[in-house]
Amino acid sequence: MALVDDFPHRRYNPLLEEWVLVSPHRTKRPWQGQFEAAELSGRPSYDPTCFLCPGNTRANGERNPAYQDTFNFVNDYSAVLADTPEFSESSDPLFRMESVQGECRVICFSPHHDLTLAEMEPSEIQSVIKTWKSLGIELGEKYTWVQIFENKGPIMGCSNPHPHGQIWAGDWIPTLVTKEDHSQRAYLDQNKSSMLLDYAKREILEGSRVVSLNEDWVSLVPFWALWPFETMVLPRRKLSRISEITESETASLAAILKDLLVRYDNLFETSFPYSMGWHGAPNSPDDSGHWQLHAHFYPPLLRSASVKKFMVGYEMLGEAQRDITPEQAADRLRNLSPIHYRKV
Repeated sequence: MALVDDFPHRRYNPLLEEWVLVSPHRTKRPWQGQFEAAELSGRPSYDPTCFLCPGNTRANGERNPAYQDTFNFVNDYSAVLADTPEFSESSDPLFRMESVQGECRVICFSPHHDLTLAEMEPSEIQSVIKTWKSLGIELGEKYTWVQIFENKGPIMGCSNPHPHGQIWAGDWIPTLVTKEDHSQRAYLDQNKSSMLLDYAKREILEGSRVVSLNEDWVSLVPFWALWPFETMVLPRRKLSRISEITESETASLAAILKDLLVRYDNLFETSFPYSMGWHGAPNSPDDSGHWQLHAHFYPPLLRSASVKKFMVGYEMLGEAQRDITPEQAADRLRNLSPIHYRKV
């Protein structure tokens, strides 16, 4: 990979059927642009003003229980609603719209206000995974698509620092998921095997983009990564949905998530911001086994805890562009300590 480390090139993302422009060494250009404010540390374990802490009253007047593990509730300001009136899609080719119905949940990962997933114990992360799984099953019985995700950090628009994530479920398949559905189906039809299972095996053999690995899961910087330290977490066996994860795979997933997120924090010695989410097979009868479960992590930091990657200009008008190669990013993550910098 020495040659591509030195020269601009493009890489193809077969999952989204898009190209990414890679421009190595752009991080060496002088930076006189925006610096992000450092996230405040030293939060209390309990904050009486937090809407998500145990026993506190939320913005809508409801009181949280004194929960000791994970806690989930219907979002007080849901983006989609179960009782939206139905109306027919417009036939006008320029002004099309349709009604949507769904449900939004908030999942508090821990009762402790001062923690993040990176700082939680593996057993506590297992509880989060089990909540993802149980809610995925529950909402999947009612809705076609269930999107599990977390926005971490104010730079990602997170409105509350308490450790939490969300689930948005709906009666439609979103645009990006539709692309992944199409590409995985086409790959299966052509190659008679799972795209992302084949991909995980190839990455493990090649090794240069793998961050960490255990018996059931692999974390890696994708060959086609867009964000500077973007990663995927992939199972090493055929899995279509998060509901199919076994008890032992839950434990090993908690371990690899802990490992990855600690390395993220150690990279710039900050509580590393990101948006992450799980993609699995939609809940529809048209499931031919082409789907492979996977998680995307999209972190915005590029040079330091205060300098982010901006998606503007060429990225908005042309195509996606990244400033370091995926191999360079993976190498930096892989060579970090798996012990959190605050505990060293």
